[in-house]
Amino acid sequence: MQRFRAIDSHTGGEPTRLVFGEGLCLRGNSMADFREDFGSRLDHLRSAFVCEPRGSDVLVGALLVPGFRAEHGVIFFNNAGLLGMCGHGTIGVAKTLVHAGIWSPGEHQIDTPVGVVNLDIGTDGKVTFRNVPSFLSEKDVAVEVEGRVFNGDIAWGGNGFFLCSDHGMKIELENVNELLRVSGAIKEKLFVSGHRVNNYEVDHVEFFADPVGEADSRNFVLCPGGAYDRSPCGTGTSAKVATLYARGKLQPGEVWRQESITGSIFEAWVEVEGDTITPVIRGEAFVTAELELLIDPADPLRDGFTAFKRGDK
Repeated sequence: MQRFRAIDSHTGGEPTRLVFGEGLCLRGNSMADFREDFGSRLDHLRSAFVCEPRGSDVLVGALLVPGFRAEHGVIFFNNAGLLGMCGHGTIGVAKTLVHAGIWSPGEHQIDTPVGVVNLDIGTDGKVTFRNVPSFLSEKDVAVEVEGRVFNGDIAWGGNGFFLCSDHGMKIELENVNELLRVSGAIKEKLFVSGHRVNNYEVDHVEFFADPVGEADSRNFVLCPGGAYDRSPCGTGTSAKVATLYARGKLQPGEVWRQESITGSIFEAWVEVEGDTITPVIRGEAFVTAELELLIDPADPLRDGFTAFKRGDK
C-alpha cells in the first residue's frame, strides 16, 4: 500500500491538490529533468493523484519536491498530462504551505520546470506572484472551425495560449457546453496545424468578453484535459497582459482585473525590463481538505482513469 500526504485548496473556484512527493526521489539535475522523469517513469502516479476515482478531470495536481534554484520545487499536472506552469496552482500551493506550517506570510520562491517563480504571501491572505517572462508570439492568427473564422493571438504565459475576443459567444456558466465545444475544435485545429510557442503546444484556448462586474474583462479558459478553468487562469492572465502590453494597450504597473466565468477575480500587471515582460498576478486561495491518498496494489483502478485521451489534442 502506497501512501501520500496531500492537501486540497481552491483558487477562485479552481481546485489544486498539493501532493508531498519528496520521497519519490526523482532523477535529474533540474526541475525540467524532474518533470521528464515523473512523466516518463511515474505517470501512473500522476493519473492516480488527480483522476477518478480519487479526483476528477477538473483537479490540478502539484507535486512538491526539492528544488534546485529554490528550496521547494513544484511540478504541475492534470488529467491530460504535465503542465509547464500553473498560476492558480501557485497561489494554491502558497496558501497550502502556510496552512501546513512550512511557510509563513512573506516572500518566497518555488522552482518550476519553466523557471523560478517569486511570490509574496500577504497578511490579508492574498498571494502575489511574479510569473515567468511572458510574451506575444503570433498576432492575428485565423483559425477556421465549423464554417467560422476565429481571429486571435498566440502567446506564452507559462503555457501556450490562443487568445480570442472574436467569438460572439456569451461567457456564462449556462453557455459552458457551447464554449467547450467551440474551444475544443479550435485547440484541435491548432494542434493539427502544428502551432507551438516556447517549444510547447498551444494547448489552452482563452475567450474574452465584457465583464459582468467591475473587472476589465471576463474570460473562459479551456484547459488541456478538456475541462474549463473556474478561476481567471494565472498563466492565461499572464499571457493576456503580456499581449496587451505588446499591443500598446497596457502600461507597466497598470492594473488589469481579470474576471473568470464563475465571477472570481485576479489582479494583474506587467513589469518590463528591456525586452523582458514579467506578469505579476494577485489572487486568493482557500484550503478545503487534508487527506492521505492510498494506492492499493490490489485495486484494479489504482492508477485512476479519465475519458480524456491525449490523442484527442
